[in-house]
This record gives sequence, structure tokens and C-alpha cells, in this order.
Amino acid sequence: MMGLEFHMIAGAPDPVAPFSHAVESDGWVFLTGQMPFVDTANDKAYPEGIEAQTRQVMKNLDKVLAGIGLGLQHIASVRIYLLHFDEDYAAMNAAYATYFPPGRRPARTCIGVSGLARGARIEIDMVARRPDLPG
Repeated sequence: MMGLEFHMIAGAPDPVAPFSHAVESDGWVFLTGQMPFVDTANDKAYPEGIEAQTRQVMKNLDKVLAGIGLGLQHIASVRIYLLHFDEDYAAMNAAYATYFPPGRRPARTCIGVSGLARGARIEIDMVARRPDLPG
């Protein structure tokens, strides 16, 4: 069993709290939930609307994945947190579905919440798995 490896990714948004962008052990990678920050600074306005915020969160998660040599094809599980569940669920799903092909979609949970950091409408975290290495 391998120890834990803590990843901070250059170019990913600055944390809003004390956390690593991802933590890895035994080929499993746990990505901290990302917010819809447009740049690395975490004190600027978010994009307008749930579709744009969903796309920005996915872009931020993709930056974290790329920083550790992975991509969306390595995602096993996703958790989505929505501030306005009833209002945003359908539009979020339409945007989210474009990132994973039918037949290759990760396990997923979507939860309505009473608040998210800095007033975001959405936060998404992920669990990835490194491909088996030969040897």
C-alpha cells in the first residue's frame, strides 16, 4: 500500500480553504470540489447562469486532472452540489452531459445544498482512477 500524495496544481484556482487540489493513494485520486472561478484568483465574479458555471467548474477540474497526468476518461465517480436544485438541475445536466459520452458516464450523486463557498450555484468533486501500469 502506498502512502498519500498531496497535489497542488499550478494554474488551477487558488483554494478558498485549507485543502489540496487532489490527494492520491494506490492509483485512486480524490479531487477536491471546484468552484466556477474563471482564473486562479478566487475573489472574482463567477460566470452568469448555471450552464456557464457548470462549464467553468468542469474546466477547473480538467486543469487539476491534467496537472497530474489524467483526464475525464479516468473519472469513476462525481458528486455535484447545487444551490438552486429545482431551478438548475435540468440545465446543469444538459451542460454536464457533454463531457462524458453515453455508455462511459461516471457514477454520480447530485445534491441540493443551502449554501456554497463565495455564493456559487454549483460545486463538483470527483474520484479518478489511474490506469493500471504494466509491471
